[in-house]
Amino acid sequence: MKNFASCFSEHAVKVSEPSCSGSSSSAGCSVLSAVTCLYRTRLIAAQRELLIRVAWSKGQAGPMLSVGIDDDPSLDGWEPSAMNCQLLRKKKGSRAFAAGDCAVRLHWDISSAKFGSGPEPVDGFYVVMVVNSELALSLGDMSEECTRRFEEALPVAESSMISRKEQVIGQGLHSTRARFRDDGGDHEITIGCKEEGWDGKEPELSVTVDKKRVVHVRRLRWNFRGNQTLFIDGSPVDMMWDVHGWRFGNAPGWAVFMFRKRSALESRLWLEEETVDREQGGAPGFSLLIQQAFKM
Repeated sequence: MKNFASCFSEHAVKVSEPSCSGSSSSAGCSVLSAVTCLYRTRLIAAQRELLIRVAWSKGQAGPMLSVGIDDDPSLDGWEPSAMNCQLLRKKKGSRAFAAGDCAVRLHWDISSAKFGSGPEPVDGFYVVMVVNSELALSLGDMSEECTRRFEEALPVAESSMISRKEQVIGQGLHSTRARFRDDGGDHEITIGCKEEGWDGKEPELSVTVDKKRVVHVRRLRWNFRGNQTLFIDGSPVDMMWDVHGWRFGNAPGWAVFMFRKRSALESRLWLEEETVDREQGGAPGFSLLIQQAFKM
């Protein structure tokens, strides 16, 4: 199969500040089964970067949480297998471990967490990571309560989410929220694929951002891969799709959708082969990857 960027052409649609709030509800909604978030953290004292991965999923015993850290990431060659990953089987606890030359202490509590339809908690939880006596990551509405119990105040490292991956199961619409700029707002993104299309004819793909349709693809038998450039909060965001697995693969049939904000140095569509020199300030922008398995 060709790589994800080989068939792309350039188009542009502009989306400004969100005009709605909340998520869509539909009787035909898909089910979110797993979420993986990747954070870039820069330690203040050592002036070094870390990559931290937080993954939420659903198991027979309930929600599952795993946390990983890479103490020597390379943005042009990073592999998930390089991470020191910890599967947290208990709902509450603390754990100390080493990741390279970094001393890591992890604190978490999801015992009273409230969940929506997906595996990621909505509130009532915390996940806190301390690396070399710096607060490297703090998630959840109860994280401040956790850090107040520390013996001394810790310096807070710079941290930001650089990617989010969602795995979805179902035939229906999938809605999620994403923020493409640190100083921007959250945007509601809804993706829908229909076997017979909205006109009752050929399969179609529709994508809306804040209830405004920004992508509408007909004849997916021929247009199963493609791209469109959106302008969200004034920044270019490349939306790419690959529904070949859904249209031509075996059941359940996977489709892949990516939204990727271009960095300051990128003037055209990002390709998998391209790398950006971090020393020039060209760190890649935030990306949202959605993998949807369609029940047949």
